[in-house]
Amino acid sequence: MSEASLNQESRIGVFLCDCGANISGIIDVPQVIEASKGISGVVFVERDNSLCSTAGTRKIKEIIKKSGVNRVVFAGCSPKNYGSLFESVCQKAGINRYLVAFANIREQCAWAHQDKPKEATMKAINTVRMAVAWLQKSEPLQELEIEVHPSTLIIGGGISGMTAALCLANQGFNVLIVEKEPDIGGMLKKLYKLYLTNQEVSEILNPVIQSVRNHKNIRILTSASVKEVEGYFGDFEVTVSFNGGTEKFRAGTIILATGAEAFEPFGMYGYGKHEGIVTQLELEQILKQGKLKHPQKVVMIQCVGAREEKGLTYCSRICCMVAIKNATLIKKMYPDCEVYIIYRDLQTYGKENEEYQSKARELGIKFIEYTPERRPEVVPNGNGKLEVKIYHALLGETLTIDSDLVVLSTPLVPNVDVKEIAKILKVPLGSDGFFREAYMEMRSTTLGVNGIYVCGTAQGPKSIDESITQAYAAAALAATPMLHKKVKIPAITAEVNEDLCIGCQLCLDLCPVHAITFAEGKSMVIEATCRGCGTCAAACPSKAIIMKGFKDEQILAEVEAALK
Repeated sequence: MSEASLNQESRIGVFLCDCGANISGIIDVPQVIEASKGISGVVFVERDNSLCSTAGTRKIKEIIKKSGVNRVVFAGCSPKNYGSLFESVCQKAGINRYLVAFANIREQCAWAHQDKPKEATMKAINTVRMAVAWLQKSEPLQELEIEVHPSTLIIGGGISGMTAALCLANQGFNVLIVEKEPDIGGMLKKLYKLYLTNQEVSEILNPVIQSVRNHKNIRILTSASVKEVEGYFGDFEVTVSFNGGTEKFRAGTIILATGAEAFEPFGMYGYGKHEGIVTQLELEQILKQGKLKHPQKVVMIQCVGAREEKGLTYCSRICCMVAIKNATLIKKMYPDCEVYIIYRDLQTYGKENEEYQSKARELGIKFIEYTPERRPEVVPNGNGKLEVKIYHALLGETLTIDSDLVVLSTPLVPNVDVKEIAKILKVPLGSDGFFREAYMEMRSTTLGVNGIYVCGTAQGPKSIDESITQAYAAAALAATPMLHKKVKIPAITAEVNEDLCIGCQLCLDLCPVHAITFAEGKSMVIEATCRGCGTCAAACPSKAIIMKGFKDEQILAEVEAALK
């Protein structure tokens, strides 16, 4: 079947997904089906319980080929979930992917109005009607195909960056690692042992470092930083500063593995004023160097600087397991030492972590809960000890522990240069300051910017095994376009009508990715760089810029359908 054009009569098919009871449990699906059948241009309506399943996608292709439709509406969950899947299915069935529309009747109708099923049903009908109206004014678009340079830039030389580098280099791709520190290895170089296995970190880290250093396809630049990135997915031009000068490189893809830092809690619990108060990261180094003198009592305080109403609001996820691991190491080293873990909530994810916590209790490590309203207090008692006062909710009284060592469990925070890197690459940051993934459940390694991926603690606090797993995922995503040697750029880009352009150059100043140039008195769009945000089109005073796939006619058609 040939791709539809505006000259063809619109033959629209509507696929409605129940999504289990997520939709049909609230919305009167039969009513939506009957209403959809009466919309002008709709030639069939098909209902299914799970369109995203293998059987569902097979059914879609079969129906499209038999019915002769040239446009399709999917009514179901958010297109963030399976939008690209359904577009791909339609493309394989002969329908241009830009003649596919989505009516989000799950999140925006069923879930948003669970207590008003009648209203939710009417809203679902209107949502489908709007999608149909949009499609009737749509036209097929052709994606730009560009060649992909077979090399990857990896910013950060920690365990995730090195893992991704080896994965790509072993496939024959050239990799450039840019590391700001004098050597690669990242935060792991400061750690002593891993929790669960109690294996020394160096036994895992050193072989990886050696493999990276010896690999013929990997080049490492230390004490270096990325100063500028120009170009687009497939052909980035990167300027790196090192050795007092700069050098330019070409890269087809980019992986962000900038890692994270441990929060330093100056001014909290006496940290920075007393030698006996350290962070978990500092304790790791003390244990690694064998400098821990035989303590009689050790107190660890959790959530220091984390999960606050202001400032660092998030949970760092790994602090509880790190504290339990280090407490276990101390207890095994000095069995007569009393070790306390003062916690708000114990976040021990998974069966293995819970069993590890249980073994810590069996060793005699004491766990005491505190509340944010009555936090522990740490004061020197004048005898070389640190007096820790904690209100014990179960006992209903305040306990006082004379401790030799107080260890503060602090969260991981973004590296200081993250904002600058985000600005250079024009990628988003989340409210916590880490790089923000495109979609947590489905696209946790992508950033919503073509050709740029993220892994490890650059994306948020996570364990070493999670960082390594995500590094493999990022490497796989980066390798795929390089293996194919070419990549298609989404066709949703800006387009300038030179007859209407007055040469004001406002669009040049507003474009966040510098995708617009100016020559001979007219603006021009670099399609490969444009990300289709629409800023230029919205601001253009002469309406010379349009957004492919989002023309005024399409949007107005949706508005009219909604008003009906």
